[in-house]
Amino acid sequence: MLEAAPTLDQFMDGWELFADPALTGAAMGMTLGVVGVYVVVRHLVFLSATLSQAASLGVALSFLGRGLGLPAWLISPTLGAAVVSLGAVSLFARPLRRPHARDDATLGLLYLVGAAGTLAVGTRVVQDLADIQTLLFGTAVAVLPEDVHLVLWTCAGVLALHAWWWRGFVATSTDLTGARVRQLPVRLIDLTLFVTLALSVSVCTRVLGALPAFAFSVLPALGALRLAANVPQALLWAGGLGAVIGFSGYLVAFLWSLPVGASQALVGAALVAVTYAISPILRRFRQRHLG
Repeated sequence: MLEAAPTLDQFMDGWELFADPALTGAAMGMTLGVVGVYVVVRHLVFLSATLSQAASLGVALSFLGRGLGLPAWLISPTLGAAVVSLGAVSLFARPLRRPHARDDATLGLLYLVGAAGTLAVGTRVVQDLADIQTLLFGTAVAVLPEDVHLVLWTCAGVLALHAWWWRGFVATSTDLTGARVRQLPVRLIDLTLFVTLALSVSVCTRVLGALPAFAFSVLPALGALRLAANVPQALLWAGGLGAVIGFSGYLVAFLWSLPVGASQALVGAALVAVTYAISPILRRFRQRHLG
């Protein structure tokens, strides 16, 4: 006989077990959703994919370091993900400017090095093969307490900074010339934006996997920009959609016995499809009632 499919009641009964990974997904979805608005507005979607692969390589290298007897502080997966992600950002964002063809080539190179490097290193860390699989595809069904704290602190810091500097981030992302005319510290704002993106992606990749990190940094923003009338509104929409995708993606994975990362990405894609369907209705409503 076939086993009965899991039910919502079982999910709620086991809430103490599922709360940490579900809420961690919601927190990372919210944070990367907000930061991802700038990624989409600047047409830097491939940057998110590149950073997730760079973070994967950093974590894989830290696993490799365990077998080489390196000091524990030096082989921290979190540190490895952050260092390699920030290194990738520094190669892309120097000097800080708007993207063009050479940037695409740089991102392509970094993406390939990260993806191929992760796979190559993964063949040398057989004892951590399960961690490598989680890293690549986001198959984790549980999150360690220390990782929950890492995610919450990272999300709180990034969201607080973005709430404080949102005017500058919006100005440099949508009207660079105007921002310079107003004598905003464009280089500092851009650097801060890229660093918060790299840190958020690296932490998400370390805890949840590369696939959900990429999905969270793109899909909520795509949907939000279809629903919102302007970029500030899109930031709020993206945060909400990202939280919904992170949480409901985990729930769908439980109910349908799917890999968590794949489920979160598919739920995100479905929500984006819904926003594309209803956005013409919202647009006509605004035209009629708001002028």
